[in-house]
Amino acid sequence: MTTGTSRESTSSSVQPVVRTAAGAVRGRREGGLAVFRGIPFAEPPVGDARFQAPRPLRAWDGTRDAFTFGPPPPQEAGIQGRALLLDAPTGDDWLTVNVWTPDPDPAAHRPVMVWIYGGAYKLGHSGSPGYDARRIALDGDVVVVTLNYRVGIEGFTSIDGAPANRGLLDQVAGLEWVRENITAFGGDPGQVTVFGESAGAGSVASLLTMPSAAGLFRRAIAQSVPGTYFSDELARDIAAAIAAEAGLRPTVADLSTVDPRRLPAAGGALSTKMHQYEEKWGQVVHTLTPFSPVVDGDVLPTTPWQALTVGAARDVELIVGHNRDEFRLFLALGGRLGKITDEEAASALRTFGPGADGERSYRTAYPDASPGELYERVHTDWLFSMPSLHLAEAQLAGGGRAHVYELTWPAPGNGGVLGSCHGLDVPLLFGTFEADLGLLLFAGAAPAPEAEALSSRFRTAWTAFATTGDPGWPSYDTERRPVQVLDANPQVTAYPEETSRRLWQDHTFAALPLIS
Repeated sequence: MTTGTSRESTSSSVQPVVRTAAGAVRGRREGGLAVFRGIPFAEPPVGDARFQAPRPLRAWDGTRDAFTFGPPPPQEAGIQGRALLLDAPTGDDWLTVNVWTPDPDPAAHRPVMVWIYGGAYKLGHSGSPGYDARRIALDGDVVVVTLNYRVGIEGFTSIDGAPANRGLLDQVAGLEWVRENITAFGGDPGQVTVFGESAGAGSVASLLTMPSAAGLFRRAIAQSVPGTYFSDELARDIAAAIAAEAGLRPTVADLSTVDPRRLPAAGGALSTKMHQYEEKWGQVVHTLTPFSPVVDGDVLPTTPWQALTVGAARDVELIVGHNRDEFRLFLALGGRLGKITDEEAASALRTFGPGADGERSYRTAYPDASPGELYERVHTDWLFSMPSLHLAEAQLAGGGRAHVYELTWPAPGNGGVLGSCHGLDVPLLFGTFEADLGLLLFAGAAPAPEAEALSSRFRTAWTAFATTGDPGWPSYDTERRPVQVLDANPQVTAYPEETSRRLWQDHTFAALPLIS
Protein backbone atom coordinates (compact mmCIF):
# COMPACT_ATOMS: atom_id res chain seq x y z
CA MET A 1 0.00 0.00 0.00
CA THR A 2 1.25 3.45 -0.87
CA THR A 3 0.42 5.79 1.99
CA GLY A 4 3.08 8.50 1.85
CA THR A 5 4.95 9.97 4.79
CA SER A 6 4.89 13.34 6.46
CA ARG A 7 7.99 14.29 4.46
CA GLU A 8 6.32 13.26 1.19
CA SER A 9 3.13 15.10 2.13
CA THR A 10 4.85 18.43 2.63
CA SER A 11 7.18 18.28 -0.35
CA SER A 12 6.28 20.64 -3.18
CA SER A 13 7.61 18.20 -5.79
CA VAL A 14 5.08 15.39 -5.20
CA GLN A 15 1.37 15.08 -4.97
CA PRO A 16 0.38 15.10 -1.29
CA VAL A 17 -0.72 11.79 0.17
CA VAL A 18 -2.54 11.56 3.49
CA ARG A 19 -3.69 8.51 5.41
CA THR A 20 -7.25 8.67 6.70
CA ALA A 21 -8.88 6.15 9.01
CA ALA A 22 -10.33 4.35 5.98
CA GLY A 23 -7.29 4.52 3.73
CA ALA A 24 -4.80 6.75 1.96
CA VAL A 25 -5.85 9.60 -0.35
CA ARG A 26 -3.79 11.52 -2.88
CA GLY A 27 -4.49 15.20 -3.51
CA ARG A 28 -2.97 17.92 -5.64
CA ARG A 29 -0.85 21.02 -5.11
CA GLU A 30 -2.79 24.09 -6.20
CA GLY A 31 -1.65 27.67 -5.66
CA GLY A 32 0.10 27.17 -2.35
CA LEU A 33 -2.40 24.66 -0.99
CA ALA A 34 -2.87 20.92 -0.88
CA VAL A 35 -6.38 20.16 -2.12
CA PHE A 36 -8.25 16.88 -1.72
CA ARG A 37 -11.63 16.39 -3.38
CA GLY A 38 -14.33 13.76 -3.16
CA ILE A 39 -13.16 11.84 -0.09
CA PRO A 40 -16.03 9.62 1.13
CA PHE A 41 -17.03 9.97 4.77
CA ALA A 42 -19.84 7.38 4.77
CA GLU A 43 -21.07 4.53 2.62
CA PRO A 44 -23.21 5.51 -0.39
CA PRO A 45 -26.81 5.80 0.90
CA VAL A 46 -28.32 3.54 -1.73
CA GLY A 47 -29.72 0.01 -1.78
CA ASP A 48 -30.61 -1.13 1.73
CA ALA A 49 -28.85 1.97 3.10
CA ARG A 50 -31.26 4.31 1.33
CA PHE A 51 -33.27 6.62 3.60
CA GLN A 52 -31.25 5.42 6.58
CA ALA A 53 -28.77 7.19 8.82
CA PRO A 54 -25.31 7.37 7.21
CA ARG A 55 -23.35 4.16 7.62
CA PRO A 56 -19.67 3.90 8.58
CA LEU A 57 -17.25 3.88 5.69
CA ARG A 58 -15.48 0.66 4.75
CA ALA A 59 -11.72 0.81 4.38
CA TRP A 60 -9.99 0.58 1.01
CA ASP A 61 -6.61 -0.77 -0.08
CA GLY A 62 -4.03 1.29 -1.90
CA THR A 63 -4.14 5.01 -2.40
CA ARG A 64 -7.33 6.65 -3.61
CA ASP A 65 -7.02 9.65 -5.93
CA ALA A 66 -8.85 12.65 -4.44
CA PHE A 67 -8.71 14.84 -7.54
CA THR A 68 -12.38 15.43 -8.39
CA PHE A 69 -15.47 16.36 -6.44
CA GLY A 70 -17.93 13.64 -5.59
CA PRO A 71 -21.37 13.66 -7.24
CA PRO A 72 -24.09 15.89 -5.81
CA PRO A 73 -26.98 14.27 -3.96
CA PRO A 74 -30.13 13.78 -6.06
CA GLN A 75 -32.05 17.04 -6.37
CA GLU A 76 -34.23 19.19 -8.57
CA ALA A 77 -32.66 20.66 -11.69
CA GLY A 78 -33.06 24.30 -10.69
CA ILE A 79 -34.94 26.98 -8.80
CA GLN A 80 -37.15 29.76 -10.17
CA GLY A 81 -36.05 29.02 -13.71
CA ARG A 82 -32.29 28.95 -13.00
CA ALA A 83 -30.57 25.71 -14.00
CA LEU A 84 -28.10 24.32 -11.49
CA LEU A 85 -25.40 21.65 -11.36
CA LEU A 86 -24.42 21.85 -15.00
CA ASP A 87 -21.84 19.19 -15.90
CA ALA A 88 -21.86 17.82 -12.34
CA PRO A 89 -20.37 14.35 -11.80
CA THR A 90 -22.72 11.40 -11.47
CA GLY A 91 -22.75 8.34 -9.24
CA ASP A 92 -23.98 7.10 -5.87
CA ASP A 93 -21.07 8.32 -3.71
CA TRP A 94 -22.92 11.44 -2.57
CA LEU A 95 -21.45 11.65 0.93
CA THR A 96 -18.00 13.11 0.42
CA VAL A 97 -15.79 15.87 1.82
CA ASN A 98 -13.23 18.18 0.23
CA VAL A 99 -10.22 19.65 2.01
CA TRP A 100 -8.12 22.76 1.31
CA THR A 101 -5.07 22.88 3.57
CA PRO A 102 -1.94 25.05 3.59
CA ASP A 103 0.09 21.99 4.58
CA PRO A 104 -1.03 18.43 5.41
CA ASP A 105 1.42 18.20 8.29
CA PRO A 106 -0.01 16.47 11.38
CA ALA A 107 2.04 18.79 13.58
CA ALA A 108 0.45 21.97 12.17
CA HIS A 109 -2.78 22.01 14.23
CA ARG A 110 -4.41 24.80 12.23
CA PRO A 111 -7.99 25.93 12.92
CA VAL A 112 -10.57 24.08 10.83
CA MET A 113 -13.63 25.58 9.11
CA VAL A 114 -16.38 23.26 7.86
CA TRP A 115 -18.76 24.74 5.27
CA ILE A 116 -22.39 23.62 4.95
CA TYR A 117 -24.09 24.78 1.77
CA GLY A 118 -27.57 26.26 1.44
CA GLY A 119 -30.25 25.62 -1.15
CA ALA A 120 -33.68 25.54 0.51
CA TYR A 121 -32.90 22.07 1.89
CA LYS A 122 -33.54 20.71 -1.60
CA LEU A 123 -30.50 21.85 -3.59
CA GLY A 124 -26.76 22.09 -3.21
CA HIS A 125 -23.37 20.54 -3.86
CA SER A 126 -20.07 21.13 -2.10
CA GLY A 127 -18.33 20.96 -5.48
CA SER A 128 -20.11 24.04 -6.82
CA PRO A 129 -17.55 26.59 -8.13
CA GLY A 130 -18.95 29.25 -5.80
CA TYR A 131 -17.68 27.24 -2.82
CA ASP A 132 -14.04 27.09 -3.94
CA ALA A 133 -12.39 27.64 -0.57
CA ARG A 134 -8.85 28.44 -1.65
CA ARG A 135 -9.00 32.13 -0.71
CA ILE A 136 -10.37 31.39 2.75
CA ALA A 137 -7.67 28.79 3.42
CA LEU A 138 -4.86 30.99 2.10
CA ASP A 139 -5.93 34.30 3.60
CA GLY A 140 -6.72 32.84 7.01
CA ASP A 141 -4.07 30.11 7.22
CA VAL A 142 -6.82 27.63 8.09
CA VAL A 143 -7.93 24.22 6.90
CA VAL A 144 -11.29 24.38 5.11
CA VAL A 145 -13.59 21.39 4.66
CA THR A 146 -16.74 21.36 2.55
CA LEU A 147 -19.17 18.44 2.69
CA ASN A 148 -22.15 16.99 0.89
CA TYR A 149 -25.37 16.03 2.61
CA ARG A 150 -28.64 14.59 1.35
CA VAL A 151 -31.29 17.13 0.42
CA GLY A 152 -34.95 17.07 -0.59
CA ILE A 153 -36.79 13.77 -0.33
CA GLU A 154 -33.63 11.75 0.34
CA GLY A 155 -32.58 13.99 3.22
CA PHE A 156 -35.56 15.72 4.80
CA THR A 157 -38.92 13.98 4.22
CA SER A 158 -40.42 12.27 7.26
CA ILE A 159 -41.33 8.82 6.00
CA ASP A 160 -42.20 5.55 7.69
CA GLY A 161 -39.21 3.29 8.24
CA ALA A 162 -36.60 6.06 8.21
CA PRO A 163 -35.10 8.46 10.74
CA ALA A 164 -36.02 12.12 10.36
CA ASN A 165 -33.49 14.75 9.32
CA ARG A 166 -31.18 12.42 7.43
CA GLY A 167 -29.47 15.41 5.85
CA LEU A 168 -28.56 16.67 9.31
CA LEU A 169 -27.32 13.22 10.29
CA ASP A 170 -25.07 13.31 7.22
CA GLN A 171 -23.60 16.57 8.48
CA VAL A 172 -22.92 15.00 11.87
CA ALA A 173 -21.18 12.09 10.13
CA GLY A 174 -19.09 14.58 8.16
CA LEU A 175 -18.09 16.34 11.38
CA GLU A 176 -17.21 12.98 12.93
CA TRP A 177 -14.96 12.37 9.92
CA VAL A 178 -13.30 15.72 10.60
CA ARG A 179 -12.75 14.81 14.25
CA GLU A 180 -11.16 11.50 13.32
CA ASN A 181 -9.08 12.54 10.31
CA ILE A 182 -8.36 16.26 10.13
CA THR A 183 -5.13 16.09 12.13
CA ALA A 184 -3.52 14.25 9.22
CA PHE A 185 -4.44 17.21 6.98
CA GLY A 186 -2.81 19.73 9.32
CA GLY A 187 -5.97 20.66 11.21
CA ASP A 188 -6.85 20.79 14.89
CA PRO A 189 -9.93 18.66 15.70
CA GLY A 190 -10.35 20.65 18.91
CA GLN A 191 -10.71 23.93 17.05
CA VAL A 192 -13.47 23.36 14.50
CA THR A 193 -15.86 26.08 13.28
CA VAL A 194 -18.99 25.17 11.33
CA PHE A 195 -20.28 27.84 8.97
CA GLY A 196 -23.12 27.97 6.51
CA GLU A 197 -25.59 30.21 4.70
CA SER A 198 -29.38 30.02 4.27
CA ALA A 199 -30.35 26.34 4.63
CA GLY A 200 -26.71 25.86 5.61
CA ALA A 201 -27.24 28.37 8.43
CA GLY A 202 -30.43 26.56 9.41
CA SER A 203 -28.34 23.42 9.49
CA VAL A 204 -25.76 25.13 11.71
CA ALA A 205 -28.55 26.24 14.06
CA SER A 206 -29.82 22.66 14.10
CA LEU A 207 -26.36 21.28 14.88
CA LEU A 208 -26.21 23.62 17.86
CA THR A 209 -29.37 21.87 19.06
CA MET A 210 -28.69 18.20 18.26
CA PRO A 211 -27.35 15.94 21.02
CA SER A 212 -25.48 13.86 18.41
CA ALA A 213 -23.47 16.93 17.32
CA ALA A 214 -22.39 17.97 20.81
CA GLY A 215 -18.63 18.36 21.10
CA LEU A 216 -17.95 18.13 17.36
CA PHE A 217 -17.26 21.87 16.94
CA ARG A 218 -16.17 24.77 19.09
CA ARG A 219 -17.51 27.73 17.12
CA ALA A 220 -20.33 28.37 14.67
CA ILE A 221 -21.21 30.98 12.03
CA ALA A 222 -24.81 31.16 10.79
CA GLN A 223 -25.41 33.43 7.79
CA SER A 224 -29.10 34.22 7.16
CA VAL A 225 -30.86 31.65 9.35
CA PRO A 226 -34.26 30.59 7.94
CA GLY A 227 -37.09 30.58 10.45
CA THR A 228 -38.77 27.49 9.01
CA TYR A 229 -38.74 24.32 11.09
CA PHE A 230 -41.51 21.76 10.71
CA SER A 231 -43.46 19.95 13.38
CA ASP A 232 -43.47 16.19 12.94
CA GLU A 233 -47.18 16.23 12.05
CA LEU A 234 -46.69 18.86 9.34
CA ALA A 235 -43.63 17.10 7.93
CA ARG A 236 -45.47 13.79 7.64
CA ASP A 237 -48.44 15.40 5.92
CA ILE A 238 -46.13 17.07 3.41
CA ALA A 239 -44.33 13.76 2.87
CA ALA A 240 -47.63 12.07 2.09
CA ALA A 241 -48.40 14.75 -0.51
CA ILE A 242 -44.97 14.37 -2.10
CA ALA A 243 -45.28 10.59 -2.27
CA ALA A 244 -48.74 10.94 -3.78
CA GLU A 245 -47.22 12.94 -6.64
CA ALA A 246 -45.37 9.75 -7.54
CA GLY A 247 -48.39 7.53 -6.88
CA LEU A 248 -46.80 6.09 -3.73
CA ARG A 249 -47.18 5.94 0.04
CA PRO A 250 -44.70 7.85 2.26
CA THR A 251 -42.75 4.74 3.24
CA VAL A 252 -39.22 3.52 2.67
CA ALA A 253 -40.60 0.44 0.94
CA ASP A 254 -42.56 2.49 -1.61
CA LEU A 255 -40.15 5.35 -2.24
CA SER A 256 -37.19 2.98 -2.60
CA THR A 257 -38.78 1.59 -5.75
CA VAL A 258 -38.06 4.87 -7.56
CA ASP A 259 -34.55 5.71 -8.77
CA PRO A 260 -33.04 8.41 -6.51
CA ARG A 261 -32.41 10.64 -9.53
CA ARG A 262 -36.03 10.50 -10.64
CA LEU A 263 -37.67 10.99 -7.26
CA PRO A 264 -36.90 14.74 -6.92
CA ALA A 265 -39.44 15.37 -9.67
CA ALA A 266 -42.19 14.54 -7.15
CA GLY A 267 -40.97 17.26 -4.81
CA GLY A 268 -40.70 19.67 -7.71
CA ALA A 269 -44.23 18.89 -8.81
CA LEU A 270 -45.58 19.59 -5.33
CA SER A 271 -43.70 22.90 -5.16
CA THR A 272 -45.76 24.19 -8.08
CA LYS A 273 -49.09 23.47 -6.39
CA MET A 274 -48.41 24.06 -2.69
CA HIS A 275 -51.01 26.86 -2.61
CA GLN A 276 -53.66 24.13 -2.72
CA TYR A 277 -52.65 23.11 0.80
CA GLU A 278 -52.75 26.54 2.46
CA GLU A 279 -55.57 25.63 4.85
CA LYS A 280 -53.47 22.77 6.23
CA TRP A 281 -49.90 24.02 5.88
CA GLY A 282 -50.26 27.75 6.37
CA GLN A 283 -47.13 29.84 5.86
CA VAL A 284 -45.16 26.96 4.32
CA VAL A 285 -47.04 27.19 1.04
CA HIS A 286 -45.65 30.68 0.45
CA THR A 287 -42.05 29.48 0.56
CA LEU A 288 -39.96 27.97 -2.23
CA THR A 289 -39.61 24.55 -0.64
CA PRO A 290 -41.58 21.76 1.04
CA PHE A 291 -38.45 20.73 2.97
CA SER A 292 -37.06 21.91 6.31
CA PRO A 293 -35.54 20.38 9.44
CA VAL A 294 -38.15 18.52 11.45
CA VAL A 295 -38.58 18.88 15.20
CA ASP A 296 -39.07 15.16 15.64
CA GLY A 297 -38.18 14.99 19.34
CA ASP A 298 -35.26 12.65 18.67
CA VAL A 299 -32.71 13.75 16.08
CA LEU A 300 -33.84 17.36 16.59
CA PRO A 301 -35.48 17.57 20.03
CA THR A 302 -36.63 21.21 19.84
CA THR A 303 -36.26 24.31 17.71
CA PRO A 304 -32.85 26.02 17.89
CA TRP A 305 -34.31 29.09 19.62
CA GLN A 306 -35.82 26.98 22.38
CA ALA A 307 -32.68 24.90 22.80
CA LEU A 308 -30.29 27.86 22.93
CA THR A 309 -32.48 29.72 25.39
CA VAL A 310 -31.99 26.93 27.93
CA GLY A 311 -28.23 26.81 27.34
CA ALA A 312 -27.81 23.93 24.86
CA ALA A 313 -24.94 25.73 23.11
CA ARG A 314 -23.67 28.11 25.77
CA ASP A 315 -20.13 26.76 25.32
CA VAL A 316 -20.13 27.32 21.56
CA GLU A 317 -19.02 30.75 20.35
CA LEU A 318 -21.37 32.12 17.69
CA ILE A 319 -21.53 34.61 14.84
CA VAL A 320 -24.98 35.14 13.37
CA GLY A 321 -26.28 37.73 10.95
CA HIS A 322 -28.22 38.52 7.82
CA ASN A 323 -28.37 40.77 4.77
CA ARG A 324 -30.50 43.91 4.72
CA ASP A 325 -32.52 43.11 1.58
CA GLU A 326 -32.75 39.31 1.81
CA PHE A 327 -36.02 38.69 -0.01
CA ARG A 328 -35.27 40.95 -2.97
CA LEU A 329 -33.38 38.13 -4.68
CA PHE A 330 -36.52 35.99 -4.84
CA LEU A 331 -38.62 38.89 -6.11
CA ALA A 332 -36.07 39.46 -8.87
CA LEU A 333 -35.80 35.80 -9.85
CA GLY A 334 -39.59 35.59 -9.99
CA GLY A 335 -39.85 38.74 -12.13
CA ARG A 336 -41.82 40.53 -9.40
CA LEU A 337 -39.60 43.51 -8.57
CA GLY A 338 -41.67 46.69 -8.78
CA LYS A 339 -44.87 44.75 -9.51
CA ILE A 340 -46.31 44.06 -6.05
CA THR A 341 -49.85 45.36 -5.62
CA ASP A 342 -51.28 46.75 -2.41
CA GLU A 343 -53.54 43.69 -2.18
CA GLU A 344 -50.51 41.40 -2.37
CA ALA A 345 -48.73 43.44 0.26
CA ALA A 346 -51.76 43.33 2.55
CA SER A 347 -52.00 39.54 2.18
CA ALA A 348 -48.29 39.10 2.98
CA LEU A 349 -48.53 41.35 6.04
CA ARG A 350 -51.50 39.37 7.35
CA THR A 351 -49.78 36.04 6.65
CA PHE A 352 -46.32 36.77 8.02
CA GLY A 353 -46.57 39.80 10.31
CA PRO A 354 -46.24 39.08 14.03
CA GLY A 355 -49.03 39.46 16.54
CA ALA A 356 -52.76 39.63 16.13
CA ASP A 357 -52.72 42.33 13.44
CA GLY A 358 -49.48 42.14 11.48
CA GLU A 359 -50.78 44.31 8.69
CA ARG A 360 -51.65 47.26 10.89
CA SER A 361 -48.42 46.89 12.87
CA TYR A 362 -46.27 47.08 9.75
CA ARG A 363 -48.22 49.89 8.12
CA THR A 364 -47.96 51.91 11.35
CA ALA A 365 -44.26 51.17 11.78
CA TYR A 366 -43.43 51.91 8.11
CA PRO A 367 -45.97 54.62 7.16
CA ASP A 368 -44.14 55.78 4.03
CA ALA A 369 -43.34 52.33 2.62
CA SER A 370 -44.69 51.33 -0.79
CA PRO A 371 -46.55 48.03 -1.27
CA GLY A 372 -43.39 46.49 -2.70
CA GLU A 373 -41.30 47.67 0.22
CA LEU A 374 -43.79 46.34 2.77
CA TYR A 375 -44.03 43.01 0.94
CA GLU A 376 -40.27 42.64 0.83
CA ARG A 377 -39.74 43.84 4.40
CA VAL A 378 -42.15 41.39 6.02
CA HIS A 379 -40.80 38.45 3.99
CA THR A 380 -37.21 39.38 4.86
CA ASP A 381 -38.09 39.76 8.54
CA TRP A 382 -40.10 36.54 8.84
CA LEU A 383 -37.84 34.29 6.84
CA PHE A 384 -34.30 35.46 7.64
CA SER A 385 -33.53 38.61 9.62
CA MET A 386 -35.63 38.10 12.74
CA PRO A 387 -34.84 34.36 13.04
CA SER A 388 -31.16 35.30 12.85
CA LEU A 389 -31.40 38.06 15.46
CA HIS A 390 -33.52 35.90 17.75
CA LEU A 391 -30.92 33.13 17.55
CA ALA A 392 -28.31 35.54 18.92
CA GLU A 393 -30.67 36.64 21.66
CA ALA A 394 -31.48 33.02 22.54
CA GLN A 395 -27.77 32.31 22.83
CA LEU A 396 -27.39 35.20 25.26
CA ALA A 397 -30.42 34.08 27.28
CA GLY A 398 -28.85 30.65 27.63
CA GLY A 399 -25.61 32.03 29.03
CA GLY A 400 -23.60 32.03 25.81
CA ARG A 401 -21.99 34.70 23.65
CA ALA A 402 -22.79 35.86 20.12
CA HIS A 403 -21.50 38.37 17.60
CA VAL A 404 -24.07 39.87 15.19
CA TYR A 405 -23.59 41.42 11.75
CA GLU A 406 -25.71 42.88 8.98
CA LEU A 407 -24.54 43.11 5.36
CA THR A 408 -25.81 46.35 3.80
CA TRP A 409 -23.48 46.72 0.79
CA PRO A 410 -25.51 46.47 -2.46
CA ALA A 411 -24.72 43.93 -5.17
CA PRO A 412 -23.40 45.78 -8.23
CA GLY A 413 -25.06 43.56 -10.83
CA ASN A 414 -28.23 44.57 -12.67
CA GLY A 415 -27.72 48.23 -11.91
CA GLY A 416 -27.68 47.69 -8.17
CA VAL A 417 -31.42 46.95 -7.96
CA LEU A 418 -30.81 43.74 -6.00
CA GLY A 419 -29.44 45.61 -3.01
CA SER A 420 -27.90 43.56 -0.25
CA CYS A 421 -29.95 40.53 -1.20
CA HIS A 422 -29.97 36.93 -0.07
CA GLY A 423 -26.82 35.03 -0.97
CA LEU A 424 -24.61 38.08 -1.57
CA ASP A 425 -22.46 37.15 1.40
CA VAL A 426 -21.39 33.88 -0.27
CA PRO A 427 -19.37 35.26 -3.23
CA LEU A 428 -18.04 37.99 -0.93
CA LEU A 429 -16.84 35.43 1.61
CA PHE A 430 -15.36 32.97 -0.89
CA GLY A 431 -14.20 35.60 -3.37
CA THR A 432 -15.98 33.68 -6.14
CA PHE A 433 -17.45 36.63 -8.03
CA GLU A 434 -17.66 34.84 -11.38
CA ALA A 435 -19.29 31.59 -10.27
CA ASP A 436 -22.81 30.47 -9.41
CA LEU A 437 -24.79 33.26 -7.75
CA GLY A 438 -21.84 35.59 -8.15
CA LEU A 439 -22.52 35.68 -11.89
CA LEU A 440 -25.92 37.24 -11.23
CA LEU A 441 -24.92 39.52 -8.37
CA PHE A 442 -21.75 40.83 -10.00
CA ALA A 443 -22.94 40.56 -13.61
CA GLY A 444 -19.81 38.67 -14.64
CA ALA A 445 -17.68 41.81 -14.29
CA ALA A 446 -14.36 41.98 -12.53
CA PRO A 447 -15.00 43.08 -8.94
CA ALA A 448 -14.25 46.69 -8.08
CA PRO A 449 -11.63 47.46 -5.41
CA GLU A 450 -14.48 48.20 -3.01
CA ALA A 451 -15.86 44.67 -3.48
CA GLU A 452 -12.43 43.10 -3.09
CA ALA A 453 -11.87 45.05 0.12
CA LEU A 454 -15.19 43.95 1.60
CA SER A 455 -14.53 40.39 0.46
CA SER A 456 -11.19 40.43 2.24
CA ARG A 457 -12.82 41.83 5.35
CA PHE A 458 -15.31 38.96 5.39
CA ARG A 459 -12.52 36.39 5.25
CA THR A 460 -10.42 38.21 7.83
CA ALA A 461 -13.30 38.35 10.31
CA TRP A 462 -14.48 34.79 9.73
CA THR A 463 -11.01 33.22 9.96
CA ALA A 464 -10.02 35.36 12.96
CA PHE A 465 -13.13 34.12 14.71
CA ALA A 466 -12.27 30.52 13.79
CA THR A 467 -8.79 31.07 15.22
CA THR A 468 -9.45 33.14 18.35
CA GLY A 469 -13.20 33.48 18.87
CA ASP A 470 -12.97 37.23 18.16
CA PRO A 471 -14.13 38.47 14.71
CA GLY A 472 -12.99 42.01 15.43
CA TRP A 473 -16.15 43.60 16.82
CA PRO A 474 -17.92 43.49 20.21
CA SER A 475 -20.23 40.69 21.20
CA TYR A 476 -23.94 41.41 21.16
CA ASP A 477 -25.89 42.49 24.22
CA THR A 478 -29.52 43.47 24.65
CA GLU A 479 -28.80 46.96 26.00
CA ARG A 480 -26.43 48.54 23.45
CA ARG A 481 -27.13 45.93 20.69
CA PRO A 482 -23.76 46.38 18.92
CA VAL A 483 -23.75 45.01 15.37
CA GLN A 484 -21.03 44.95 12.72
CA VAL A 485 -22.47 46.62 9.63
CA LEU A 486 -20.62 45.30 6.57
CA ASP A 487 -20.53 47.91 3.83
CA ALA A 488 -18.00 49.94 1.85
CA ASN A 489 -17.11 51.62 5.15
CA PRO A 490 -17.80 48.98 7.79
CA GLN A 491 -18.74 50.21 11.23
CA VAL A 492 -20.17 49.00 14.51
CA THR A 493 -23.55 50.53 15.33
CA ALA A 494 -26.69 49.69 17.25
CA TYR A 495 -28.75 47.11 15.37
CA PRO A 496 -29.91 48.94 12.22
CA GLU A 497 -33.31 47.27 11.86
CA GLU A 498 -34.64 48.53 15.17
CA THR A 499 -38.15 49.13 13.81
CA SER A 500 -38.54 45.52 12.78
CA ARG A 501 -36.83 44.28 15.93
CA ARG A 502 -39.46 45.98 18.06
CA LEU A 503 -42.28 44.53 15.96
CA TRP A 504 -40.92 41.03 16.49
CA GLN A 505 -39.53 41.26 20.01
CA ASP A 506 -42.33 39.19 21.58
CA HIS A 507 -42.57 36.65 18.76
CA THR A 508 -41.59 33.01 19.30
CA PHE A 509 -40.21 31.04 16.38
CA ALA A 510 -41.90 27.71 16.96
CA ALA A 511 -42.07 24.61 14.77
CA LEU A 512 -44.65 25.26 12.05
CA PRO A 513 -47.79 23.24 12.80
CA LEU A 514 -50.20 21.16 10.75
CA ILE A 515 -53.28 23.36 10.92
CA SER A 516 -55.93 20.72 10.33
